[in-house]
Amino acid sequence: MRQITNQTLYIFLITTAILLVYLLAPILTPFLLGSLLAYLSAPLVKRLEKWHVPHILSVAIILFTFIATLGILLLLIIPTIHTQILALIEAAPKIQLWFETNVLPKFQEFISLNDIERNLPSTLKNAGWLFGTVLSSGYTMLEWLVNIVLTIIVTAYLLRDWDTILAGIKRAIPDSARPTMLSFMNECLSVLGAFFRGQLLVMLALGCIYGIGLTLIGLRAGLLIGLLGGLLSIVPFLGSTFVVVTSCIMALVQFGDWHALTSVFIVFLIGQALEGYVLTPYLVGGRLGLHPVAVIFAVMAGGTLFGFFGILLALPAAAVFMVFARFARQQYTFGPG
Repeated sequence: MRQITNQTLYIFLITTAILLVYLLAPILTPFLLGSLLAYLSAPLVKRLEKWHVPHILSVAIILFTFIATLGILLLLIIPTIHTQILALIEAAPKIQLWFETNVLPKFQEFISLNDIERNLPSTLKNAGWLFGTVLSSGYTMLEWLVNIVLTIIVTAYLLRDWDTILAGIKRAIPDSARPTMLSFMNECLSVLGAFFRGQLLVMLALGCIYGIGLTLIGLRAGLLIGLLGGLLSIVPFLGSTFVVVTSCIMALVQFGDWHALTSVFIVFLIGQALEGYVLTPYLVGGRLGLHPVAVIFAVMAGGTLFGFFGILLALPAAAVFMVFARFARQQYTFGPG
């Protein structure tokens, strides 16, 4: 009877926790991301402390390094993006000529210009919707900035009190359940650490592969597209989609013919082959053990609940859930111990 009562209590607590996460989803993003950054930075703080650097100063050094690195990356990327935008604006007449020569004749085979003229008034009515979209984009940018600031603040406080928080968690675990819970936590940390270390190396490798490959075929902004694609590859399918779509558009604009897409697809296929058969198996090592369908579901669920940052955290959260499910099954089948 006592075991049944304990199981009921565990189910109730888990259900309550899931409900709270769902209800608080809109505000949890900076806290989850801050916790992740604190977890990844804690070993660096420990290493600095071994070199007799005070704890507070170690935290300050890590945060300053993170903020400075982010600032330097922005300073390097933003001017390049600005230059590419100006070049694209200057090339607008060439783009228009290419569109009228190559795309419009094929487009007219399927849709009559009379139909476009007839539907133009209703299309113009959507100008208000477009204006609202622009305003929404401005609000989204402001929300991003607020989340970044909150993430840094949360990371700072968690890093400062990291040892105290871990000690408090251990004390809160009953003695009878402590070995199981500590084993569960250690396996979660092991899976997360392996995933993030491997994924970081995969991102860097893909960025170099795409950037160098697109530059070698003569694509303007090829290095920028490749590096951004590598950075976005932390989100499944997003990095590869960004690289192939952006590269194809730039190739058509720059070279003006469809044959240029062949070189782009060769670079893309080489990158995908290396990622699928070399980088991910050896660097990430399949530690997550998630089926491709589960990966897609996790990414969509994370995006629905927490937005873009939810997409970033979807796979690590799914990995932790898999560890939890395995431990729950073990406890249910064999009992504690």
